[in-house]
Amino acid sequence: MSRSRGRRGELPPSQETIEKLEKMVDACNFYEAQQMYKSLSARYAASEKHAEALDILQSGALIQLKHGQITCGAELAVLFVETLVKGKYSYNEETLGSEKHTEKRSCPLKNRVRKMYEGFPNIPIPEHLDDDDDMQKLSEALVAAKVRVEGCLSFLRAAIKWSSEFGAPKTGSPQLHNMLAEYLYSESPEVDMTKVSSHFVRGNDPEKFASVLVNFMGKCYPGEDDMAIARAVMLYLSQGNLRDANNLMDELNKQLEHKQLELPDSDLIQFIKYLLQALERDSFPLFKILRQKYKTSIDRESLFDGLLDEIAEKFYGIRRSGLPDIFGDLLRFQQYDNNINVYQKQLNKKSHMQSSAPPYDVSAGFIAKVVFHSSATNQLA
Repeated sequence: MSRSRGRRGELPPSQETIEKLEKMVDACNFYEAQQMYKSLSARYAASEKHAEALDILQSGALIQLKHGQITCGAELAVLFVETLVKGKYSYNEETLGSEKHTEKRSCPLKNRVRKMYEGFPNIPIPEHLDDDDDMQKLSEALVAAKVRVEGCLSFLRAAIKWSSEFGAPKTGSPQLHNMLAEYLYSESPEVDMTKVSSHFVRGNDPEKFASVLVNFMGKCYPGEDDMAIARAVMLYLSQGNLRDANNLMDELNKQLEHKQLELPDSDLIQFIKYLLQALERDSFPLFKILRQKYKTSIDRESLFDGLLDEIAEKFYGIRRSGLPDIFGDLLRFQQYDNNINVYQKQLNKKSHMQSSAPPYDVSAGFIAKVVFHSSATNQLA
């Protein structure tokens, strides 16, 4: 050993440490190796050698996951993210790793995060179980799946938080949200489509989201399919994202047509179609009428009313804590046409309009009909 290497507290090259620890893991000394990964990476970080600490933690996370040590791998993956924060690495940083390992230096951070994400195993839950032994296997598989999901979630949530603070959008990296949504859907023993959707809408892949929804439609209980679609669209809209809400519906139609299937035939889906058209037309009166007309469908899930309140605020500036509805409606009607005589003239023709327009025609005539019919109802109340 050289004199410089023999000094007290001197740290060896990170690659030497990595090779030593990998041999420990390969020898199934998982716990001992885990403690070494944590203590040595902390020493490198304390010496301001954050790049070397990251190399060690990434290597440790990947090899522990490879050996099925999910809890250990997830812990090291989270420590990797914590080291990114300590080292103040930006989300777009592309020069990582030691100078001797140029292949790592050219690898963007988000790709290194993705590599660790891909290290979490995807293991299907066993099906077609009959005897007691099979049920025991199922129970064990469900516990293992829960551990995998919780481990991956803790890692990706930490990564999303880091990304939001160091260069990504304030809601976090869209790519990381996509990863989290995909893993939640594919690995959760009991899929929570609200959580899955909440991450997909903060992602940037409506096509993948649509494929997940199509897959869900093929295995969910009756009545869950249209609610999942409606929830997805309204979550996009609650963020003011009309473009991806429309893209999602277009992609759903395309993928379902390819499978010779159709969207669910329900009032809730009809409401979603009309809602998108109302927002395209910037028609707040129609938005209000649609909420009233389809209230029964909207009430199927408590989340929907809150989302629609957020949509009203995003697209029309209507705050939930603002004026009572009658005054808010009046102000909005005036924004569309300040001449109240126009409304009165149209009210006088209400019966003619009702007979000439089909009940679900979202045309200019229908918009006028629902607006003025609502105005007349408010005046008579």
